[in-house]
Amino acid sequence: MGKITVKTSIKGDINKVWDYWTKPEHIIHWNFASDEWCCPKAENDLKPNGKFSYRMEAKDGSMGFDFDGIYDKVIDKKHISCQLGDGRKVDINFTQSGNEIHISESFDAEEINTEELQRTGWQAILGNFKKYVESK
Repeated sequence: MGKITVKTSIKGDINKVWDYWTKPEHIIHWNFASDEWCCPKAENDLKPNGKFSYRMEAKDGSMGFDFDGIYDKVIDKKHISCQLGDGRKVDINFTQSGNEIHISESFDAEEINTEELQRTGWQAILGNFKKYVESK
């Protein structure tokens, strides 16, 4: 499988967008694909070789998993690249244009779920992030 890219544009300030993307106290409020899920715990050491771990769970307790990895490269308020626990690579770019921040997130597809399902899930999480930032 190849790379999948999801994108969004958010009205706001790059400092706020960056903080909400990277700080655990914000991550727990948006890092899930649907209202039936939640992210009760987030840890984030945002630096090269720093680790991150997000607990993602169904609200009814029926299932859950840890989404984790290690940062390869961090350029403050511009770029994050990391390797997930299963070895897949993720690249995230933040670009400011006027009063909008454009976020582009590209990741290696995994082989269990279809590319469309993966794209839909990651795009939904990005949509939750946009909604969270713009509501604050």
